[in-house]
Amino acid sequence: MSDNSELILQVNNITKHFGGVHALDEVNFDISPGEVHALVGENGAGKTTLINILGGIVQADSGQVIFKGREVHFLRPTDSIDAGIAIIHQELAMLPQLNVMENVYMGRMPARFGKIQWKVTEQDTRRMLDMVGLKLDPRTLVGELSISQRQLVEIAKALSMNASLLIMDEPNSSLSESDSEILFEVIERLKQHGVAIIYVSHKIEEVLRIADRISVLRDGRYRGTIPKAEATIDKIIQLMVGRELHREHAVDNRQVGPTRLEVVGLTGERFQDVSFNIRQGEIVGFAGLVGAGRSEIASAIFGAARPKSGEITLDGKPVAFSSPDQAIRAGLAMVQEDRKQLSLFMNLTILFNLGAAKLPDMARAGIIDNRQLAATARSFIDKLSIKLGSVNNPISSLSGGNQQKTILARWLATSPKLLILDEPTHGVDVGAKADIYHLIRELAENGISIMLISSELPEILAMSDRVVVMHAGRVTAILEREQCDEHTIMMYATGVAVEA
Repeated sequence: MSDNSELILQVNNITKHFGGVHALDEVNFDISPGEVHALVGENGAGKTTLINILGGIVQADSGQVIFKGREVHFLRPTDSIDAGIAIIHQELAMLPQLNVMENVYMGRMPARFGKIQWKVTEQDTRRMLDMVGLKLDPRTLVGELSISQRQLVEIAKALSMNASLLIMDEPNSSLSESDSEILFEVIERLKQHGVAIIYVSHKIEEVLRIADRISVLRDGRYRGTIPKAEATIDKIIQLMVGRELHREHAVDNRQVGPTRLEVVGLTGERFQDVSFNIRQGEIVGFAGLVGAGRSEIASAIFGAARPKSGEITLDGKPVAFSSPDQAIRAGLAMVQEDRKQLSLFMNLTILFNLGAAKLPDMARAGIIDNRQLAATARSFIDKLSIKLGSVNNPISSLSGGNQQKTILARWLATSPKLLILDEPTHGVDVGAKADIYHLIRELAENGISIMLISSELPEILAMSDRVVVMHAGRVTAILEREQCDEHTIMMYATGVAVEA
């Protein structure tokens, strides 16, 4: 712990229950002005609950929060904002039908005699966007922006509040490598101006790079704080999970079979003349920066988007799926990047979410066989070690890692030949990540072909038999495992090198 006189925030013995669940149990935390203090832990460790208490979204049952030298009790988010705390949440709270400046200054627009000063709002927005390195017209609709651009706009919004404490919850989860560098530069500038930053992230390498101190939560309890000089990946992970993690390595004895998927000259929205193949039991990684066209290709293969030209062959037969339903019936399955928007029914039960892809096969005369559904759910819950209270609880009650495992279980229940995974460990803690990696390897060993799209190069390198690298909608290289390293992949992903 730091000298109390230097602290901007001090959290003492904070406890919070939700029903019978101990979300936080006498947690301690502190931060000084101009410090980046990382907060790490598995999903369900209590990080979000602590953030929500500091943001006035929920109130602690007991304990003490001291901010700027005085004890505070935030009863609503506006209390926290007025005190000088800004939070950038992992799930971006933006209104896509409004423009950038309306989102940045929502509820705080400069006005005179009851009339909004649009010119001043636009100028102020441009200044905030410049701070995060985003060259955008403030009148652009947020709905037209990419996920990474929205993330940077959200950071600009937080900066516009002149906060003395900025809480960033997974701010880098959707950013490309170049956007990440901009984020780190912004953080460095804020540090120089004395802004304290609580940085929540699952990316341990990133935490080691930017944090001055790293505090670990596990199962709602404070487990310790490590200064930057003493921090290592193994030290942090052991505190996070309370056990040694098996590290996934690319080398195994798996044998790949004949070609399962062949794509030739595929052209569509945001990609051109794409060709590659995936063999039976093979894991093919797709690397590239945000906007390279990887997700769009996956959507075209899965029947969610129509390609303009090109050929797709599955097990030697030409296919052209006009809907995902046709693709599913042919043996394809796809886990999409944005699970909350595209994959989960957040207000419905875990049971429904897990069985959604198989429900038509479990119905007789329009009535679902609940026994069959429950038996299927139970087998996959056990197989994937999904941690839950009851299958009848809403899917929103699960941590991010367990939500992702539920989506995987949904698709595995369809017994797919080809599994498309788009950022399968996005926002997932290290423990769940290791479980998902182990499962992917196991599926490949059982002959399932895997198309793995990931923005995390260590994940691509550890998991892939071959790597397809993309830049600006085109394939720039297809690399064998022994040709792969981070430098080589980034050369092709940035378009610096282009393979003939």
